[in-house]
Amino acid sequence: MVINSRFFNRSELMGFIVLAAVLFVILPLTLDVFRLNLVAKYLTYAFVALGLVLCWGYGGILSLGQGVFFGLGGYCMAMFLKLEASSVENTKIQSTPGIPDFMDWNQITSLPLFWQPFHSLTFTILAIILVPGIFALIIGTAMFKRRVGGTYFAIITQAVAAILTILIVGQQGYTGGINGMTDLRTLKGWDIRPDHAKVILYFVEVVLLFACIGIAQFIRLTKLGRILVAMREQEDRVRFSGYSVANFKIFAFCMAAVFAAIGGAMFALNVGFMSPSFVGIVPSIEMVIYTAVGGRMSIFGAIWGAILVNFAKTSLSESFPQLWLFGLGGLFIAVVLAFPNGLSGLWADYIQPHIDRLFTSRKSKAGWKDNSVADGAPAE
Repeated sequence: MVINSRFFNRSELMGFIVLAAVLFVILPLTLDVFRLNLVAKYLTYAFVALGLVLCWGYGGILSLGQGVFFGLGGYCMAMFLKLEASSVENTKIQSTPGIPDFMDWNQITSLPLFWQPFHSLTFTILAIILVPGIFALIIGTAMFKRRVGGTYFAIITQAVAAILTILIVGQQGYTGGINGMTDLRTLKGWDIRPDHAKVILYFVEVVLLFACIGIAQFIRLTKLGRILVAMREQEDRVRFSGYSVANFKIFAFCMAAVFAAIGGAMFALNVGFMSPSFVGIVPSIEMVIYTAVGGRMSIFGAIWGAILVNFAKTSLSESFPQLWLFGLGGLFIAVVLAFPNGLSGLWADYIQPHIDRLFTSRKSKAGWKDNSVADGAPAE
């Protein structure tokens, strides 16, 4: 098959089919709307994990501030939704009708200038991509052009996450403060709160996720992807070969930021609010955990990591509300110690070889000739 040899190897094709079957068919048919909406929430973090595979897994750039870009995308979408929910008719009891309620509470009498463009959905969609991308470009250029990397870069991204959280909380009149932006109701007049709307948004999110998977896989298979891996292993050698290491790092970091922002925008749509609690250091570290558990070198592994860790988080918090954090921490430590390459490493080391042997055995018994491209080998 062309898709097998040129875009997915056998193992990746199997992972693609399984993930598509689970997300498009099995979960919608077996879960009620409430649980399906929880899965939609989990999948918003899968976008972040997918970006970290490119940035951290292949590029070797550990970012502990991905919550910043998740939050920027979420706040861009939330601003549009909040303006739509703050029509003059809906806010006629306020002192100043036509502005968000938290602005009225903070005695702001007119809509700030930087809020005005978010009346447009087109501008909002562009902002979800461009605002985090440009912010990541500024940070990446400032850091990578000066050859700041490794632990220092990770600490700096943590500091950026902390700064943005403080800024959002401090500017309560413009951002909603610690409470964030709540009561998000409609998207271009379409009510996003009923059950049928939640189901539609779930499928939209899954389609967007698979589109991002296609982009990430394309990058991974091109010369750019090979350079990212080489840069991770031998940065100086790549630099001495004439490549601009800083530019490649900036690209990987910006792509991870854009993926995270798309997840944040879908979070605001699915959950109906956005707050600084999803921007700071703790959620950013959790996002790295999702990728580590799933496997930072595996696109599909990282997505499964985001789903399974969040499912465990929900289950433990429901069953053991006082102890769930300890249980989640213990689960993470156990997985990382037992399987350093995450769940994808467990699959590759223990399960995939048996499947390959079974496949080869059946083909040899049938007298078939194996002309497929070996897993991981580039197609001619």
